[in-house]
Amino acid sequence: MIASVRGTVTATGPDHAVVEVGGIGLAVQCAPGTLADLRVGQPARLATSLVVREDSLTLYGFAADDAKQLFELLQTASGVGPRLAQAVLAVHTPDAVRKAIANADTAALTRVPGIGKKGAERLVLELRDRIGPVAIGPDGAAGVTAGAWPEQVRQALVGLGWSAAQAEQAVAAVAETVDGATPPVPVLLKQAIRLLGRTR
Repeated sequence: MIASVRGTVTATGPDHAVVEVGGIGLAVQCAPGTLADLRVGQPARLATSLVVREDSLTLYGFAADDAKQLFELLQTASGVGPRLAQAVLAVHTPDAVRKAIANADTAALTRVPGIGKKGAERLVLELRDRIGPVAIGPDGAAGVTAGAWPEQVRQALVGLGWSAAQAEQAVAAVAETVDGATPPVPVLLKQAIRLLGRTR
């Protein structure tokens, strides 16, 4: 496993850079944002992830270790390969990806070429519990609960027998009442059930 490379950038292309390490030029696949910070003839350090296939060895490079870790995590979701994982990080910052998954923000995820509505829903379903802390506001990690509550309440309502459309409407109505600190999920769920009780 090649976890990182440090050396002189000897060439750049539309989707890769060549970094010379110990006399060997390594071709590293990079997103446009990463390439924009590299200069030919200048030293660089890239966090890297080696993807091994039957017919190829491909090194993917990132400006920060955080992006590399998220790149590897994204590939654990079904249907996501290295190209698609890199496309996600080309469109969104790692923090924006975590926030979108924690919030079940499928609209943000579908802005990535190659991810449709079903693919975005699958990413949320498979990765939400493993995405790590999401900084929302000054309290950092507490934002995971704050960001994830709509999906948790929605799933609970569907599990209790309401339709997805009814659950969506109730969550939207409850969200309008949340101002400042987010109450615990059970409190929000009771509020949603009360709202639905009037319309059932």
